[in-house]
Amino acid sequence: MRKYIKNDAEENDYFLCPDEELLDDLIEGLVENKKRYGYPSCPCRDASGLKTYDSDIICPCEYRDVDVDEYGMCYCGLFVSEEVKKDPSKLGPIPERRPSEIIEAAAEAGNDKNKVEKTPLSEKEGSIKVWRCTVCGYLAGRETPPPVCPICKAKAERFVVFKNLS
Repeated sequence: MRKYIKNDAEENDYFLCPDEELLDDLIEGLVENKKRYGYPSCPCRDASGLKTYDSDIICPCEYRDVDVDEYGMCYCGLFVSEEVKKDPSKLGPIPERRPSEIIEAAAEAGNDKNKVEKTPLSEKEGSIKVWRCTVCGYLAGRETPPPVCPICKAKAERFVVFKNLS
């Protein structure tokens, strides 16, 4: 996991958390979530255990780039800018960017013990759907549309199939 995260940071011109103890805890959390859910969801957020609802918080999450641009670090502090790497005192809490509607939908889905996540269409048909938000144009490649657009907060029903990729 450490190698994967380090490679991703380097490929995207980021640095890893300069606090070694925190870095170890975050990587341990990613490893634990991968064991628990089958994917490395953000260790600082509650995952539902259903990939469809958690796809936006699989590390690196959809919010990382904008968080690092604005605050110098991602939500959990795993990825940081050069400025924060040079001055670890700048590590600190940042606001949650994940829309509350997505958090609530994921929590509700995770609490429904009878809910079973379906095999993704990509595994069944060899293709992935690309959903387009009709409000802002955001594109998401996944089995179902996002419950809420992470950009404009439009509900899932405002998404249309943009393209099927083979």
